[in-house]
Amino acid sequence: MSTQNRDHFLTNRTAGMACFSAGVLGAALSVYKVFVNPSVPETQWSYPLDSTAYTVVQVWFAVQHVALLLGLMALQRTGALGRGSLARIGHRVAVVSMAGFAVTELACIAAAAAPTDSPVVNLLGAAYGVFSLLLGAALMVTGAAVLREEFWQGWKRWIPLALGIWVYVPVLPALAVSFVGARFAIAGWMLLFAALGWVLMRDAGEPLRRSTATQRGRRPTTLVRPLRHNKQ
Repeated sequence: MSTQNRDHFLTNRTAGMACFSAGVLGAALSVYKVFVNPSVPETQWSYPLDSTAYTVVQVWFAVQHVALLLGLMALQRTGALGRGSLARIGHRVAVVSMAGFAVTELACIAAAAAPTDSPVVNLLGAAYGVFSLLLGAALMVTGAAVLREEFWQGWKRWIPLALGIWVYVPVLPALAVSFVGARFAIAGWMLLFAALGWVLMRDAGEPLRRSTATQRGRRPTTLVRPLRHNKQ
């Protein structure tokens, strides 16, 4: 194994581990916020946490989104997206949107004690909304590319598309009507990211195996597709 290939394998595997861990912990924290005893009134932006606890949680959310971002970047390196221009655009928008989420999570710390109807909170809410819409659409485009490419097989090929659809149903509707429902919807979304991380960890060496097989003059067995018999 060359140094370049070994680095590629380790990079994808590390990104997968980060994405998986962030997804599992993010889901747990979302559910935790449902059952924690409120320290502030519902009219405060940091609800149900006080400003100190909210700051800690938001720093974690920023780190979490960086870990999810690593998973999205590793998805592109697997080759599952193919080389289509639309897939590349969708992936780039997804990466930028996830980075925007990370920055917004940190920006929210400054408004921890602000009332929910304040201008700064409205601005932060708008940022969340824009990044959510962009990320959901970008992930659906990316997911469609994964399905079309057929590089991944079985249940895992549906994960990127499911990540995009989940933003629109149920996350955004739940955010609009229910604090509790939104937390569970986000928890489900995080578990989908955990599934993506799991796949990236297990398949980190797939591009290397395919490349090695190609160099040896063999067609990788994972790329073999059923032959279509010509009609007589």
